[in-house]
Amino acid sequence: MADVINTENAAKPLGAYPHARKVGNLLFLSGIGSRLVADNSIPGLQNDSDGNEMSHDIEAECHSVFANVKSVLEASGSRWENMVDVTVFLTDMKNDFPVYNKVYEQYFKSVLPCRTTVEVKSLPSPIHIELKVIATID
Repeated sequence: MADVINTENAAKPLGAYPHARKVGNLLFLSGIGSRLVADNSIPGLQNDSDGNEMSHDIEAECHSVFANVKSVLEASGSRWENMVDVTVFLTDMKNDFPVYNKVYEQYFKSVLPCRTTVEVKSLPSPIHIELKVIATID
C-alpha cells in the first residue's frame, strides 16, 4: 500500500494530488514548484499593473524550489542526499538554463542524482521551474 504525504512546510498542491507517495523504500514527489509556503507568491516575479509578467528571477526561484523539495523529502522520512532521479521543467531554457545550472550545481554537487532538464511552454502557475523527484527512504 502506498502512503500519501502532504506537508505544511511546502507550497500547497494546486490540485487533487499529494506532495509525495511512498511505495516500498521509494519516494515519488509530485511536481514541486517555487511558490513560497508563507503566501503562495513566486520569488522574484515582477508583474505590471495588469498582472502581465515584466520579469522573473530564476535564481530566486531555484533556491525556493530546492527548499520546497527538501521540505517534502524531510516530511516523507527521506533526505536531500537520497535523491536518485530529478526531472526539471524550465519555461525558458535559452535564458534561464545557465543560471539554473550554476545554482543546481551548488545544491547537487555531492548528491549527483540522474537529471533530465526539459523546456515546457508553461507550468500550472506563473512559475518558471518545477522539479519531479524520485528518492529512496532509509
